[in-house]
Amino acid sequence: MWNGLVGVVKEAYTAGLGEGAVPRPVMMPLVRGKLVGLIWVRPLKVGQDALAGIAELANIATAADADEVVLAWETHDVATACELPIVGPAPCLNMVLASRDRHVLHQFPYTEQLLSRSPEGWASVAPDWRPASAPQPGGELVPPIQTAATGPPIPHQLGRPRAVH
Repeated sequence: MWNGLVGVVKEAYTAGLGEGAVPRPVMMPLVRGKLVGLIWVRPLKVGQDALAGIAELANIATAADADEVVLAWETHDVATACELPIVGPAPCLNMVLASRDRHVLHQFPYTEQLLSRSPEGWASVAPDWRPASAPQPGGELVPPIQTAATGPPIPHQLGRPRAVH
């Protein structure tokens, strides 16, 4: 299952970069090892809105009664959107598998090969995937990703207990 999720996310990032955009962070809730959804974060404004929007992905886990989640994001994109320092390699696709009491960070660094540039200056690039870093149990996560993966939920109207925190 993990290799399939990594493949799908890499394909989405490759397609997005080829169109001149980095895909927004995505959450995939799992219930008893089965994928129950794929949710891209809403469009974000730089700053507090990005911090809140990414952290609010925690509500998806609650709504799905997920016992694990997978989150994927690009290092530089999230750091820029959230006005945070860059933590880890960049450019890099990050994926974290998180459960109630642990998480494992996986990093997939890449270099960018310029495909074309629009008259407005937008670059279309192809990622040249480098060898993945070793999985990092308990690896450092930037605050909004930490909250989305393992943090407390915003209270849910239905009063369902939070499965992942």
